[in-house]
Amino acid sequence: MRKISLSLLLAAAGAVAQTGAVPDKEAAVKADLAGQIDAMKKQAQVMVDSVFSFGELGFQEFETSQYLSGILEKAGFHIARGIAGIPTAWVASWGEGKPVISLGSDIDDIPRASQKPGVGWHEPLIEGAPGHGEGHNSGVPLNIIAALAVKKVMEREHLKGTIRLWPGVAEEEIGAKAFFVRAGMFQDVDVCLFAHVANNLGVSWGPTTQNGVVSVEYLFKGESAHAAGAPWRGRSALDAVELMDVGWNFRREHLRLAQRSHYVITNGGDQPNVVPPDASVWYYFREADYDHIMDMWRIGNNMAKAATLMTDTAYTSRLLGSAWPGYFSKPIAEAMNENIKRVGLPQWSEDDQALAKGLQRELKVEVRGLNTKIPEMRPPRVQQDNSGGDGDGQGAMPTGGGSDDIGDVSWNVPTVTLRYPSNIPGGPGHNWANGVSMATPIAHKGVIAGAKVQAMTMLDILLHPELVKNAWDYFHDVQTKDMKYQSFIRAGDQPAIWLNKKTMEEYRPRMKALYYDPSKYDTYLEQLGIKYPTVHPAPASPAPGEAK
Repeated sequence: MRKISLSLLLAAAGAVAQTGAVPDKEAAVKADLAGQIDAMKKQAQVMVDSVFSFGELGFQEFETSQYLSGILEKAGFHIARGIAGIPTAWVASWGEGKPVISLGSDIDDIPRASQKPGVGWHEPLIEGAPGHGEGHNSGVPLNIIAALAVKKVMEREHLKGTIRLWPGVAEEEIGAKAFFVRAGMFQDVDVCLFAHVANNLGVSWGPTTQNGVVSVEYLFKGESAHAAGAPWRGRSALDAVELMDVGWNFRREHLRLAQRSHYVITNGGDQPNVVPPDASVWYYFREADYDHIMDMWRIGNNMAKAATLMTDTAYTSRLLGSAWPGYFSKPIAEAMNENIKRVGLPQWSEDDQALAKGLQRELKVEVRGLNTKIPEMRPPRVQQDNSGGDGDGQGAMPTGGGSDDIGDVSWNVPTVTLRYPSNIPGGPGHNWANGVSMATPIAHKGVIAGAKVQAMTMLDILLHPELVKNAWDYFHDVQTKDMKYQSFIRAGDQPAIWLNKKTMEEYRPRMKALYYDPSKYDTYLEQLGIKYPTVHPAPASPAPGEAK
């Protein structure tokens, strides 16, 4: 690559208006970054495929964390491990001084989502095992590629600044980022650039349609007895769980439209002929803002207490995770969007499109293949008035559903989330189908496109101090003017690092036999003997919704 003098670029910054020379040089430097990233396609593919093959659930991402942090350590980054008391959490740092640019993405996967990549129907690698049914195997590799390219430019041009990379541990349990914030991980950070898998390139600013959430487990304690011989001597903890659930399901009718709540019974007792002395239920309480989330939590506690009064049992509870609704930086999003337009979508092959359309036919959704047009970045959606005139007087409220604990980070430092195209449109989410593309050329190409956008945005932050200033002005004057961050986690709450341990202990020995070996195979598809793409033949006539 032709050497571009950034020092000359900075020295000439005052002449931009007169000559236009500096923008030309910046464009050349961005082209240089893109060329470096293209040269790292093989490294990106190996990382994406390797993490896909590890397939680790939240708080148990040991192979993934060791592998990814090891790559950065060999590249000269300093690694701090065990962040916030979480064994699989780490921060990789390189450089010195301001600005401090934080790069994050998630690494955990989904229960029972094991899936052979490149196969357009449900075919698990290991029946019942976890798998990357969202695509979290791709984000940290994207950030690593971007960081290595920017690091090379910074070294060459003696640019000041600090790059930090970190993994989103247990995002599916919304289990770690609030603890990262509490541990001070973002105290001196200037900008956080997050990355999350999607089916297109995009970024947004302002409040999101996602809800915040608290994740709470209620543990009931009763007394065992012979369920047939002396049932009157028992006090059923399971009865308390079921009564709480019944109460909550009746209460749903009288909650705001913005709420989303769901639960699983994590312990229903031992066997039918023993009155269950212990039982537990795990709830997600989601709402649009802090106060309404706390109100749902209070209602949940009241339901639990009422269930104990009806069953003569007792209960305790523990917070397993939490997330604020996200709120993203307009100045950084606008800069990133210009880079998205510069980079553009990957060139999808006929095989890429064939896999996408084959999966869409299998899922019985619109058969439109992969996206070929980047959406326009629009202002935040105008919130609809859902109060019906007789609600809580709040009027407009979002009606989103999901949650992401990057929201906590976004309320502590100017943050944006880069969406990059490594997934296939039409998947249900948190499902085997969302893993079909994630160790294929679709994912590899999407990661390279995303890495280019991420690297170019990092360069913007390094070269334009006013961008950082504008981001913080927006943070203080708009985002946090009327709303201040209050963490849901309490002083005594600790990360739920025991979650998923038993599941991984059950499946990891068999999964290890399928770990990707790049010393023997070019791709994971080759190792698995999968022809790309493997799909059912298309019907003779177009499927419903498929263009002729």
